[in-house]
Amino acid sequence: MERSYRAVANANGANKFAIIIPCHRIINNNGELGVYGSGLDRKKWLIEHERQNY
Repeated sequence: MERSYRAVANANGANKFAIIIPCHRIINNNGELGVYGSGLDRKKWLIEHERQNY
C-alpha cells in the first residue's frame, strides 16, 4: 500500500480526460498542489472554482 501512490500518479499522468476524470484534485502529502499537465495556474483555478461553486 505504501507505494500505491506511484500507481495513482502513473494513471493520472496518462489521463487524457483531465476535466472528466478530476486529477486536478490530487495534492501532495505535504498539502502543496504539485504538478498538473495543464499547468499549475489552471490547477489552482479549477480548485478555486470548485471551492466557490460546490
